[in-house]
Order: sequence, then C-alpha cells, then structure tokens
Amino acid sequence: MSMEPLALLPEICLLAGAVVALLAGSFLPRRRQWITRLVAVAALLASAVSAGAGMAGEARTVFETTFAVDTPTGIARLVIAVATLLVLGLGVDELDGSPRESETYALLLLSALGAVVMAGASDLLILAVGYLLASIPLYALVGLERSPAAAEAALKTYLLGALLGITMLLGVTMLYGIGGATAYAELAEGVATAPPAALAVGVVGVLAGLMFKAGGVPGHFWVPDAAQGAGTTAAAFLTTVPKVGALVAAYRLLDALPRTVDWPLLVALLAAASMTLGNLAAFAQTDPRRLLGWSTVSQVGYLLLPVAVAGRSDLALPSLLFYLAAYAVTNLAAFAVVAAVPEHRNLAAYRGLAAAHPWVAGALLVSLLSLLGTPPTAVFVGKLTTFTAAWDGGAAWLAVVAAVNTVASLYYYLRWLAPAYRGGTSDDRAGAPAEPAAAAFSPRPWAAGTAVAAAAGILVLGVASGALWTLVDGPLAR
Repeated sequence: MSMEPLALLPEICLLAGAVVALLAGSFLPRRRQWITRLVAVAALLASAVSAGAGMAGEARTVFETTFAVDTPTGIARLVIAVATLLVLGLGVDELDGSPRESETYALLLLSALGAVVMAGASDLLILAVGYLLASIPLYALVGLERSPAAAEAALKTYLLGALLGITMLLGVTMLYGIGGATAYAELAEGVATAPPAALAVGVVGVLAGLMFKAGGVPGHFWVPDAAQGAGTTAAAFLTTVPKVGALVAAYRLLDALPRTVDWPLLVALLAAASMTLGNLAAFAQTDPRRLLGWSTVSQVGYLLLPVAVAGRSDLALPSLLFYLAAYAVTNLAAFAVVAAVPEHRNLAAYRGLAAAHPWVAGALLVSLLSLLGTPPTAVFVGKLTTFTAAWDGGAAWLAVVAAVNTVASLYYYLRWLAPAYRGGTSDDRAGAPAEPAAAAFSPRPWAAGTAVAAAAGILVLGVASGALWTLVDGPLAR
C-alpha cells in the first residue's frame, strides 16, 4: 500500500497551475492577463515532462490501490497535457484581453486534471471524483460565451451531465453493494459470484456516466450543441480532452470485471450506435463546428472497438491509446482551422481558402483526411489497429460496421474540403460583389500556426507509428 505523493506529480502540476492562474488573474489588470496564460503553459509542460519521466518506472498502484501509475495513465497524462497546450494555442486570439481570460485557463486545467484522474482511477470512488472534477468546470466553459446559443448548450450539458452523473453514482453504489469493495482488484473478486442482474445494473450505470464524458451514445446529445454554441476554445477542448480520460477509464474498469454478464456485447452495441448516428447526423450539417461535434460522436464509436474486446486481444489496449493520441491532435487541428477563420460559420464560406491561404487549407486537408482514416495520417493507424483488435477479439461484425461507417463519413468531410479547394469568392450571397479570395480570409495568426503545427504532428504520428508503438504497448497495473 504505497503512498508515493511524487507519483502524482503530473496531477499536482495541473492543480497548482489552476490555483495560481485563478489567484493571479484576480489581481492582474486586464491588459496583463496573458501572464496567467504563461502559468497555464508552464503547468502543462511540467505535467507532460513529469508524466514522461514517470513512464520509465514499473506499473503499480499507489495510495492504497486507488490510482494506477502505468502505461495507460502515462499516455493519458501526455495526451491530455499536449492537447490542452494545443487548445491554449488555438485560443490565444480569441481569449487575449477577454474579461474571463484567466478564469478560462483555470477551468481548462481543472477539467484536464479531472480527465487524468479518471484515466488513472483504479477505485470506483476516485472514478466518481474524477468525473465530477472533469464535468463541473466544463459546464462553466460552455457557458462563458454569454450568448443565447451558449446558454442553451450549457443548460443541456449540465442537465444531461447531472442526470448521467447520478446514474453513474447509482452504478457505483450497486457495484459496491454486491462486490463489497470499491478498489477494482477486490471488486473483481467480490462480484464474481454476484447476481448477474445486479452486476448488469452496476455496469450500465457506470458506463452511462462515462459515455457522457466521452460523448458517445446515449450521452451524446450535448456534444453538437456545445460544439456550436460555446467559444471555439471551449468547443475544441470539450470534444477532445474529456474522452481521453473517459475511454481509458472504461477500458480499465471493464477489463477488471468478470464476464458473468455480456458487457462486451453492450459496449459493441454502443460503439455501433455512436458511429452510425454520428455519421448520419453529420451528413446534413452546414456549420463546421456542429459537423465536428457530430464527427466526435462517430469517432467515439470507433474508439469503443478496443474497449469492446478488452482482455480478448493483445492489440486492444495499445490500439486504444494510439488512437486517442491520434484523434486528439487531429480534432484539434480541425478546430484550429475553425478558430483561424471564426467568422466563416458555413461550409460554403470556406470557398477559396486554398488559394488565399494554402497552409491553412493544407492543415484542414490533413486533419479531415486523418479523421476519415487516410494513410499516412495518424488516425489511419489508429483505425487499422482498432479494427484489427475487434476482428482478433471475436467482434468481426463490429469491424465490418466500422469499415462501412468510415466509407460513409467520406461524404461530409468532402463537403467541407470541396469548397475550400474550389476557386472563387467565399461570399456566396446572391448579388454580392465579387471579392478576391485573399481578401475574404484574414486568419488569426495563433490559431493558424497551431493548425499547421497540429497537421505536422498528424503526419509525424502516422509515419513514425511503428517506432512510437512501443510507448503505448504496456500493461495495466493490477
């Protein structure tokens, strides 16, 4: 029963950064709020460095087996820290000098901390605490925009989060009641002889909460509204970072539970429903942010494939971790393009982007092709390995459904790419005067730079996936 406070150094860095940013922002004048941005960046860099250093040790649990320090936790720490750094980069232009700049940085760090806690939790109570810590700052982030759309999105996010949070606590209570413990190692022994119906209620309850955080069916309803109504910084964060913690948490919990109930089938059905519904809803979208919101729902479906075969395929865990890293940088690259030209809220308005700003259009091309799963991008490797894991784990039908959905998703990604690479003006209004493409776009510099950097990261992850695979191929702490 090891305490080891330094084992939680990445989490301590995030917490300290959030507290310092909040306190400093309370005393700094508005023109100097950028100092809190530096505090947040320093906290994230320190968290990432300490997380990388911590991956060199053995897989173990600390604080009386309540928190796992292993490869999945280490990768989640790194992905969340780097993803939040990218969010800060694409949000500089939007947040600089805004009335709630320091509060935004503090909320981002706290929600990121909650996602990390969820990923490393090996105890039901710690999982519940991580869920709340990741959720409550998120409600505030969605509503910070102070617009009618943001208010509606915040209310929907809060109500659904509260409902599924209570459902999750019900599931935790049920599992504790029939298992006699909250630590996963002891819980697995306790529920082995429990009534299957009671175990099923507990598993469904906990999964409901995790699906809210991940943005998958049945907790997906808030995602497109929040992606469309919240500020671009908040939208990029909420569609990326929470699902890293939620999906690693789902894998860790389900891998520890006995198969006296058919939870793999339940997860497989959730995966099929998420990818199919997300794709069908994305077909008709014309707002790029809402399209990315529904794309997020469909991507959760693909990410659930290795969760559905947890413990039945050696590829399951590493493919999930690699796909999460690939998805994070890919989704943020697409949102960085949106943040670079925030006044263009219609797919048709991107017409002429390639002619005016080829680097930004190139970042859009790379990110959308990666979301589709086109080689040599990072998500291609993630999809290939997760599909293989599903097939290898006995869920061949699910791999086929995922492949069909991947082909179908080509339609709505091309609906965005086609105008961007078509010549002419971005102003499609009837009778509007012709405007040169270069004059129609004025990309924000920080967001555009972040988009290009993230697109480069997509290609690096895809090309170097073989060398990077050893980093994600590690055991769970028991």
